[in-house]
Amino acid sequence: MTAQLTFYTNPMSRGRVARWMLEETGLPYDTVLLDYGTTMKAPEYRAVNPMGKVPALKHGDTVITETAAICLYLADLVPEKKLAPPVGSPERGSYYRWISFMAPLEQLMTAKAGGSALPKQEMAGFGTEQDLLDTLEAALKDREYLAGSSFTAADLLVAAYVGWYLQFKLLEPRPAFAAFAERHQQRPAARRADEIDEALLAQQPS
Repeated sequence: MTAQLTFYTNPMSRGRVARWMLEETGLPYDTVLLDYGTTMKAPEYRAVNPMGKVPALKHGDTVITETAAICLYLADLVPEKKLAPPVGSPERGSYYRWISFMAPLEQLMTAKAGGSALPKQEMAGFGTEQDLLDTLEAALKDREYLAGSSFTAADLLVAAYVGWYLQFKLLEPRPAFAAFAERHQQRPAARRADEIDEALLAQQPS
């Protein structure tokens, strides 16, 4: 890989998840720190991501936004790290499934955080809260990895989001959730990423 990776983020954002993935790859990258309401909404950054939000990743002339997409993209850049199961393998289906499962989970958590009434079941992408949580619990209970016998981007995303929502007390604290998140958040790359973002956070004006 010869093109430079440039990572646009803020330490108080989902960029922390993308940084964890960057650290897992071992690839060199530059960080561009953006502030909410100012540089994140400036024309220079909107030329990268018209949504004016982070994270975003630029790889040469290619721009990737959305946390899951960044993780999927990065996993495929380093096949030797085995952060994604081989294309066509049975594990690849589980990999896509559980990465995509974070979308309905986030929809549910966002609705709860906003204090609004949950949408009707037939309109909600997550179905019912009980079904979603039971399905997630069954996937994580007594299981180390979600897609095969080694750590992948699916484990990273699920551990990061489950840990995030447990921290903010939006997700029911079932033992399977806490165990899965805590186990993977102890990975060296996760700890390095956290240290980087905590140092950046400390530098920001209060």
